[in-house]
Amino acid sequence: MLKKFIYLFFIQFVFVAAFSQTQTVRPKIKGWHLLNYQQDGYFGTGVKEAYELLAGRKSTPVIIAVIDSGIDTLHEDLKTVLWTNPKEIPGNGKDDDGNGYTDDMHGWNFCGSANGENMAVNTLEIARVYHHWKTAFDGKTATEIPADRQFLFQQWKRSEKILNKQYDEYVKIYPRIENLATSLQNASVVLTNYLNKATFTKLAIVPIKGVDSIDRAVKAWVDIFNRVGDTSATNTVIINEVNSYKNNLLTNKNRKDDIPIDYRGALTKDDYENIHDSIYGNNNLFDHAGNHGTHVSGIIGAVRNNNIGVDGIVDNVRIMFIRAVPGGDEHDKDVALAIRYAVDNGAKIINMSFGKPVSPYKQMVDDAVKYAGANGVLLVHAAGNDAANIDEDPFYPNPVFLDSTKATNFLTVGASGDYSTGSLTAPFSNYGQLVDIFAPGVYINSTTFNNGYEAYDGTSMASPVAAGVAGLIKSYFPGITPEQMIDLLLKSGSSVNELVAIPGGDTKVSMQLLCRSGKIINAFEAVKLAIKLYGK
Repeated sequence: MLKKFIYLFFIQFVFVAAFSQTQTVRPKIKGWHLLNYQQDGYFGTGVKEAYELLAGRKSTPVIIAVIDSGIDTLHEDLKTVLWTNPKEIPGNGKDDDGNGYTDDMHGWNFCGSANGENMAVNTLEIARVYHHWKTAFDGKTATEIPADRQFLFQQWKRSEKILNKQYDEYVKIYPRIENLATSLQNASVVLTNYLNKATFTKLAIVPIKGVDSIDRAVKAWVDIFNRVGDTSATNTVIINEVNSYKNNLLTNKNRKDDIPIDYRGALTKDDYENIHDSIYGNNNLFDHAGNHGTHVSGIIGAVRNNNIGVDGIVDNVRIMFIRAVPGGDEHDKDVALAIRYAVDNGAKIINMSFGKPVSPYKQMVDDAVKYAGANGVLLVHAAGNDAANIDEDPFYPNPVFLDSTKATNFLTVGASGDYSTGSLTAPFSNYGQLVDIFAPGVYINSTTFNNGYEAYDGTSMASPVAAGVAGLIKSYFPGITPEQMIDLLLKSGSSVNELVAIPGGDTKVSMQLLCRSGKIINAFEAVKLAIKLYGK
C-alpha cells in the first residue's frame, strides 16, 4: 500500500525524477533525417535531393574515422565500407606498415591488452580526477595553487562539485525512493495475484472493484499511470525505472566514497602521463563493442540503395574505426592518440560522439586537435545530452585551447528534432555559442550489433549526421578545407525563423541563442552552395 507521504512527496518529486526519461515522440517514418522539409515534410537533411543535384558528377573515396566504443565488423550493412589498411597483411601477426600497431586492418583499439582482451566497462572521469588529486587539492584555494596547475585545480573543483551534488541527492532521496520501490512492488504483487498475470496496464486495472488492499492498490497504480501519462506503460516498466533510478543514486554515492578501479591500466600497461608511450592496445574492434559505435558508423556510411536495412549518408566512404570509448568515460590520452592515428592513416573527417565534464589531460587532446588541423582534418563532435549551456558548463573535448585560442577545424553539433517529434530542438541537447549547428538527433534509425537496426536519440546521432554530410561534400569536392567545410555547412544550414524550446525547459527563444549559426544542417543546400563555390 502506498502511504500518504509517498503520494504527497514521492509521487510528485521522486517518482517524476525516476521516470524522467520519458520517451520522445516518434516521427511516423524511419529515416526522416535523410528527408527535406520542402519536398518531404520532414525537417531533415535533404540527402536524397542532394544526390539529385550531384547526378553525373564523380566522387572520390573519403575516409571518415569514428572514435567510439567498438563496431560490428561483420554487419551486413557495414562490412563492405570498412577502411582496410592497404599496407597490412591480415592475420600474420606482424606490423607490416611499421606504424607500431600490429594487424591494424580496420583501425585500432586503445582500450585493451596486447593479447586481445578488451575493456568492457570503465569509470567516470569526475571520480578519477577527484580521487587522484584529492590529497593535493582538498581544502586548498586557488591562491595556493601554482599557475601551471590552475587548470587541473579547476578540473578537480568541478569534479568535487558534481560529486557533492550527486551525493546530496543520494542522501536526500535514496531512503525515500527505496520506500517507494518497496511500496510499488507490494501494490503490484496484490494486483498481479488478483489478475493472475505478471504485468498490467492502467486499462487492465481500472475495472477492478475490490476491497481493502486490492482497492488501495488499484487507486495507487491508477494514480501513477496518470502521472506517467503513457497508456501503454506497464507496472513492470515503471518498477524497473524506479529501481534503476534507485541504483543510480547508490552508484553516485559510491562514486564519491570509493577510489575507482583502474580497469584501463590493468590492460594497457602504458605510462598514462606520457603521450609518447603510444604503442598499446590491440586490433580487436569487435569484443565488447556494444551498439553505440555500430550505430554511429551506420548513420555515416551504411551501404546506400542495397535494399538492406538503412541508408547511410555518404555513398563513397571508408569507415576507419578507433576504439577509445568503452562503457564509462573515455581517457584523454586514448582520445589524443586515436585522433593522431586517424590523421596518420588518411582520415579526412573524424567523428567523436562522446564527451565528459572534465578533461585533466586536455593538453594532450589540444595538441592532437592542432595536429589534425595542420593536416587538413575536420573534427566533428557531439555537443552532449545534459540540456546544458556548454558556454557555462564545459563539455570536453572542445575547440577552446588552454591558451584561450580556438581550433578552426572543430565542428560542435547539437541535436534537432522534427515537428513530428514535438520540437525542432531535442529536449536533451546541450546548447550555447560553442555549439556550431544542430542536426537531426531524435529517433535516428541505424545499424546495431548482429545485423540489427534500431532508432536511437542523442547528440551522438546528430554528430555523425553532420559528419556524414561533411563526408558527402568532401567526396565530391575533395579540395575543400576544414575551415571552408565549416563555413559552407553553417551558411547553407536551414534557418529556423520561429522560436524554439530551450532544451530541458518550456521557454522558447531564437535558435540563434542555442547555437552560433542558428541553423540545422542541410545536405541539399550544402551541395547547392558547394557547386556554386567549388564546382566546375
